[in-house]
Amino acid sequence: MGDGSPGSPPRIEFSVDNPDNGRFSAQRQSMSDCDSQLDTSGLFCPEPVMMLHSKIRDMAVGETVEVLATDPATTRDIPKFCNFLGHDLYYQVEEGDCYIYRLRKGGAA
Repeated sequence: MGDGSPGSPPRIEFSVDNPDNGRFSAQRQSMSDCDSQLDTSGLFCPEPVMMLHSKIRDMAVGETVEVLATDPATTRDIPKFCNFLGHDLYYQVEEGDCYIYRLRKGGAA
């Protein structure tokens, strides 16, 4: 996974910008295929999902967003959010203390 072979998702490396607030910045080895990015790092439940809901509201059906998070609760909350509202969560990975999600807006919401 993330080894650069065809069909493998791009690998994302993280570096801590400020250890006091837990925020990180994604350093991409290859460009994400997403239309936009939402960085919720350093935020805790319910803020990441609230920000995602606001972001999704401004997107067109079929557009994609990559969500970066540091809250472990997002591993439960974001999949449930997508399932409940009909969005396609097509990529989810945990790298250390960081969580990356890619989703496509569905017809609901």
